[in-house]
Amino acid sequence: MAIADEIGYFADHDVPAASLLLWSEGITGVPEPPERLEEPGLVWRMCRIGADLQLTRLLQALVTAALAAGTEPGEGAAGIAEILRVACGLADPGRAGITPADVHRMWRVGHLPGILRPASDAPGWGKAGYRAYDAELERLLWGEGPGAVRARV
Repeated sequence: MAIADEIGYFADHDVPAASLLLWSEGITGVPEPPERLEEPGLVWRMCRIGADLQLTRLLQALVTAALAAGTEPGEGAAGIAEILRVACGLADPGRAGITPADVHRMWRVGHLPGILRPASDAPGWGKAGYRAYDAELERLLWGEGPGAVRARV
């Protein structure tokens, strides 16, 4: 943290719209003329897309780390759900924006098909683990059980 602070990582600085375009993986495309990248609506859209990408990658990394550590879904999913709650609050502070359940749903359709498809080179234990974490996260984030985080209505 000290190194990041020393090199100015935490200091306020301008973020060019072109950087946001790259962070959001160009999903919005480059408008004509390119100066439109500076329009507030497009800047907000690129920020939301970039945050969605980052949150789903965070969930993928958390589940992968839990599986690599041999953490059972019943034990690890609650911690993952809490990390997602905090991360969603940081990504959209003070607003009823993205929820952990939203991130879970995006992760499920964005990451799991490539891992779980029959031709995937993921080992059987890995596929079973991802399926188990998906089910447990769904139960926690959408279900009625203890510790369930209800989605916004």
